Amino acid sequence: MSESLDAELDRIFAARDRDAMAPTIAALEEIHARHPDHARVLYELAGAHDTAGDESTASALYPRALDAGLTGDIRRRCLLQYASTLRNLDRFDESLRVFADARDEFPEAVSLAVFEALSLHAAGQVHAAFAELLDVVAAHAPETELDRYRASLRANADYLRDLDVAADGGA
Repeated sequence: MSESLDAELDRIFAARDRDAMAPTIAALEEIHARHPDHARVLYELAGAHDTAGDESTASALYPRALDAGLTGDIRRRCLLQYASTLRNLDRFDESLRVFADARDEFPEAVSLAVFEALSLHAAGQVHAAFAELLDVVAAHAPETELDRYRASLRANADYLRDLDVAADGGA
């Protein structure tokens, strides 16, 4: 990516108003017209539509950004946002598939775990959702009085996860 395009995208993102996304979308559409297959342009445009509440448009742009070759942290963010958008569109199975693939690719990403829990909950897997959050707490809470209980938190997470599996008939 050219430094000038990167800087232009950064400037637009920094100036956005989450309550009035039309100017941001217009600026990104102009760049998209010049760079229709550029991975980060597609990602930023998808995110702007998502923020504006146009999940349908965003859900079509995120995969194009991924296919165009996003890498690193921007790829992780795109996967998270795409899966969350699918959840908001009640496409729970797709959301959970994207999260599963993202977690395989970025196994240490706490943000993916937390937002996957939201999709699990929305999909009716409330025990698994809560278990996921317990795992995050057990793995990432700073050293506190929880230290002595990390193994118990993980055991409870496993127990809760099993409840959803049993409710689904072992699937």
